[in-house]
Amino acid sequence: MTGNKLQVLDALDVAKTQWYHFTAIIIAGMGFFTDAYDLFCISLVTKLLGRIYYHADGSKTPGSLPPNVSAAVNGVAFCGTLAGQLFFGWLGDKLGRKKVYGMTLMLMVLCSVASGLSFGSHPKSVMSTLCFFRFWLGFGIGGDYPLSATIMSEYANKKTRGAFIAAVFAMQGFGILAGGIFAITVSALFKYWFPAPAYEVDPVGSTVPEADYVWRIILMVGALPAALTYYWRLKMPETARYTALVAKNTKQAASDMSKVLQMDIEAEPEKDTQLEQEKNSYGLFSKEFGIRHGLHLLGTTTTWFLLDIAFYSQNLFQKDIFSAIGWIPPAKTMNALEEVFRIARAQTLIALCSTVPGYWFTVALIDIIGRFAIQLIGFFFMTVFMFALAIPYEHWTHKDNRIGFVVMYSFTFFFANFGPNATTFVVPAEIFPARLRSTCHGISAASGKLGAMVGAFGFLYLAQNKDKAKTDAGYPPGIGVKNSLIVLGVINALGFMFTFLVPESKGKSLEEMSGENENGGKSGKALPSSSSSSNK
Repeated sequence: MTGNKLQVLDALDVAKTQWYHFTAIIIAGMGFFTDAYDLFCISLVTKLLGRIYYHADGSKTPGSLPPNVSAAVNGVAFCGTLAGQLFFGWLGDKLGRKKVYGMTLMLMVLCSVASGLSFGSHPKSVMSTLCFFRFWLGFGIGGDYPLSATIMSEYANKKTRGAFIAAVFAMQGFGILAGGIFAITVSALFKYWFPAPAYEVDPVGSTVPEADYVWRIILMVGALPAALTYYWRLKMPETARYTALVAKNTKQAASDMSKVLQMDIEAEPEKDTQLEQEKNSYGLFSKEFGIRHGLHLLGTTTTWFLLDIAFYSQNLFQKDIFSAIGWIPPAKTMNALEEVFRIARAQTLIALCSTVPGYWFTVALIDIIGRFAIQLIGFFFMTVFMFALAIPYEHWTHKDNRIGFVVMYSFTFFFANFGPNATTFVVPAEIFPARLRSTCHGISAASGKLGAMVGAFGFLYLAQNKDKAKTDAGYPPGIGVKNSLIVLGVINALGFMFTFLVPESKGKSLEEMSGENENGGKSGKALPSSSSSSNK
């Protein structure tokens, strides 16, 4: 036992990596696997939705979702996620991580199934119900962010904590991969069972009636991984840090962790009353919080916001790249199911080559070189590659240089994931006090989702051609792809600068980082406001 720190927390900090660490990664990680599957699978089926519900007789190109419908279908889950991050982040600090964890998962299971059952045959009714259920799906996914990160950080030892939290986040990569592979499989099977001519040969016949099942199946399968881990989430004990520091029950915390760590931990009941009396702890909106953690919160929110603008807007020129290198031929030369197959295959290749490796590089190195270094490296190279794509943009559009363009594009994805996409998730779960940890992580994550909305929709309009005749159907002229890429390069450079507000948490205990290291003063060495009393 160090100083007068609670023994149960000390035991967690120095615990050897055990089986329970890996089960916690899988249980929390499957939530993230589902989150990524659910959030990203919609981009695989939006073209199909356009063909099925917005076909125009006599048109030379297949039907596509109007801009406002496309923005709603793609963006409504982000709105739900932002709301869920704030609400469940706050609730996780009030009711405990475990209680709220089951709620978010059940919401995800029910809404995944319901989005696939979106009823009606009229475009408006199908899109309205799809958007309604995807909002609530996003709400559940939002809760998973602060809770998964907080649970993992509070379970982990200080030596490998970064790798464990990053491993939970890295399950996102597998979720994106699984979405792509499943969409490839389903579309290939339906294509084999229900052959159809290309759109230019037979506009109506190119979309077989059975294609309506394809998008529904892809969306509904997202419920499976979440449902499989529901039982295990209910079996997990509450984290010792919440039980001891927030709920003030050191006896229960010691008992829970004795079972988990398979070792005897002394309960410290005499400290309960002492802790109970210390009700002078600062709240989120207090001057004390502002002094201690104000700049930290500014750092975690701004870096996540700036990163997500760049990260989610990268999807904009994905379709141009895929078309340019021939992975996706012109839409009119394919039938509806062929198009789903080609889009899914292209996205899966990008995930396999750059997204997934980037996540696991972070897992491997985060406790060696630290969060701060990884975030700086990531933002630096994202800036470099974005400018390298933008400045000679005309050079990259020539047919001979397309492979180079794809390589550069893949590198921006790699350094987003071996960089700020992982670290912005890890750090807020480590640097704030236990009673505010989930709330502050939720605020940081919600700031990121705000950036995702700016990236996904602001740039959808911004990247349109300056010439009105060359814009996508229904969009006003923008500043063009080249100028949009320059703006994104500047955003990445800002992310690099704001990283300097975020402290390094490698190798330090959570209590050391948050200033609640001592439990309240026998030795007189306790930090001011050292206990983590709850503002109930």
